[in-house]
Amino acid sequence: MKNGKFSDRELERYSRQIMIEGFGENGQRKLANATVGIMGQGGLGSPVSIYLAVAGIGKLIIVDYQSPEISNLNRQILHWEEDVEKGISKVESAAWKMKKINSDIEIIPKKVKVTNENIEEVFAGVNIVVDCLDDFTPRYMLNDFCIKNRIPFVHAAVEGFHGQMTTIVPGETPCLRCLFPTPPPKKSTFPIIGVTAGAFGILEAAEVIKMLTGLGNPLKSKLLIGDLLYQFWETIDVCRASSCTVCGHL
Repeated sequence: MKNGKFSDRELERYSRQIMIEGFGENGQRKLANATVGIMGQGGLGSPVSIYLAVAGIGKLIIVDYQSPEISNLNRQILHWEEDVEKGISKVESAAWKMKKINSDIEIIPKKVKVTNENIEEVFAGVNIVVDCLDDFTPRYMLNDFCIKNRIPFVHAAVEGFHGQMTTIVPGETPCLRCLFPTPPPKKSTFPIIGVTAGAFGILEAAEVIKMLTGLGNPLKSKLLIGDLLYQFWETIDVCRASSCTVCGHL
């Protein structure tokens, strides 16, 4: 989109979603004007990045400091055997493919290990952040950054055939530390099948689109739990913890 107007090609590309009731060109414009940060380009980050790219998010900041390994390929669908062989970074691998998927959007790859010292710079200017991590230590850091800067973010975590997801809006919903005051035991290697990461990654992307366009009911103050093995799904109402040291003052 240039000068606030879509090209004929863009209108054709997004025509089927523009047709959705309540979406229209106005909804597409909201996506085109948005900047989304995606922390992690692995099992969750791959489907999130793909589906936000094809939806027409104007700017995607993709962040990861690792390179793909052969054991990643059962779920990290943005990375291929040749990427492992070449030893390129995940953000380089993902950015090249995403640009091939949609050349009309801006992809900003950042090969960096996010820390408390650089997180403000890494995610400067984002409208929403997506948690595509596999460890609660960096998740807490991301949570604290988003609460401090009043930036909504979508959280998901997966293992085996099951996962969980919620959308956090600072000052309105529980934050991650409200829900999980202490991190679960960390595993050096955990079991995961690709379909679980794919399913929850797509759900995260849907939450981002809903938040940006104002459509539907995002998972605010709700925790979605799903088990693909038995197709068990439950949505639990959750509330803020007044004693939370991160968001209790908001």
